[in-house]
Amino acid sequence: MSTEPHTDDLAALWERAREELSSSVPTTTYDLWFEPLRAVSLQGATLFLSAPVAVRAWVERRYGSRLLEVVRNEAPAVDAIAFVDEQESSAGGGPERPRSLPLDPTHTFERFVIGPGNRLAHAAALAVAESPGEAYNPLFLHGPPGLGKTHLLGAIVEYLRRVHPELEVHYTTAERFTTEFVGALRREGPEAFKARYRELDALLIDDVQVLEGKQRTEEEFVHTFNTLHSAGKQIVLSSDRPPEALSKLAERLRDRFDWGLRVELQAPDLRTRIAVLWRLAAAGSEAPDPGVLHEIATSVPENIRVLEGAMTRVLATASLLSEPLSSPLVRRALGRDGGTVAPTPTAEPPTLAAIQDAVCAIHGVTKEELLSARRSARVTQARQQAMFLARELTPLSLAEIARGFDRDHTTVIHAVRQVAGRLEPGSETSAAVHRIRAALGKPAAEDDPSTEAGHDPPPSDH
Repeated sequence: MSTEPHTDDLAALWERAREELSSSVPTTTYDLWFEPLRAVSLQGATLFLSAPVAVRAWVERRYGSRLLEVVRNEAPAVDAIAFVDEQESSAGGGPERPRSLPLDPTHTFERFVIGPGNRLAHAAALAVAESPGEAYNPLFLHGPPGLGKTHLLGAIVEYLRRVHPELEVHYTTAERFTTEFVGALRREGPEAFKARYRELDALLIDDVQVLEGKQRTEEEFVHTFNTLHSAGKQIVLSSDRPPEALSKLAERLRDRFDWGLRVELQAPDLRTRIAVLWRLAAAGSEAPDPGVLHEIATSVPENIRVLEGAMTRVLATASLLSEPLSSPLVRRALGRDGGTVAPTPTAEPPTLAAIQDAVCAIHGVTKEELLSARRSARVTQARQQAMFLARELTPLSLAEIARGFDRDHTTVIHAVRQVAGRLEPGSETSAAVHRIRAALGKPAAEDDPSTEAGHDPPPSDH
């Protein structure tokens, strides 16, 4: 049975969504980025929109979460938005490509800090980007979280799209691969999924360890892998463990990971960590004293992600206290002198005020804006994330959190659901929540809903 809505219903849905968008963002933003969008079709739970290529890329990266939120307010059954270009929509054809993860603009080869622990991985990734399908195929990067695997995958994608725009390049996570496969089986059957993936020129999948235990998804991935590899198409994979440690993964799939080159990323040494901090500090208006960077680099675990979080905490503390960067401030921000400005991961839960301050520092909004009735996209996202983290990190009740924002408890429930629904790996929401947690001294790896494994589809009836 077709799931296509009547044309008038689709037009009415999109018109209501446009009205809400126009009232919640500045007029110039709406005219430039949202006005060109057109609703093409509603297939299953996915709304397809057409847009010029330049507009589509920007909206998907910067406003994708907000757009989905607005559409869901009008049609709760919609759980995804996909974009097609104007030529595809005018020709009447449906989307033929899988939708890639949005790229972090900082994930380029130029911004990757090279050190002894990642030099080989960087060289291999660059070789793959320069000669896709010829250098190392597949390239398998592995190592603990926070060492730069995702950065290198994003850098490869950015390079290929810029230097080889004619290639079909798809970048995703194993979790999204699984979700799309499950959705395809339920909506349109496996053939459409196969057609989308097996015509790619390059496939990059992050966190491939998530495939463990998902037998049907593993089976489809093996076939996709074989098709692309035999055709000389580039495959790049990352994992938090080497292939032999993925014991729940099918042996034939683990074997394929060794067909090309596997490279381990190791923890950065002190010099590399300081270089990373210099790169982060370069974006500011004031160059910090080298001693300050050394203080930070020696104070945190040997993990780039945690290091970035520590830098964020230091900068946020300096901003909130209106103090210059100094070694005493670093020690206070990182909880090394008994200070209370930024609690360590084992400290007491942060106060609601501390969460609000951290959110304001990360999002660049004022406390007055956060607590006001303003509904601009920037303020709304900051407010919802503050409510989400207050619910997650404090023992406060919904009513107590609501009072802290001068709202009622139903607003907090809505905010928590909205943020939880956007915590997809690689999303802007996930990155922002991670930065806020880091500023509060709270790690995200174990409790981030976006890291939960997906599930295989139920057995087919045929």
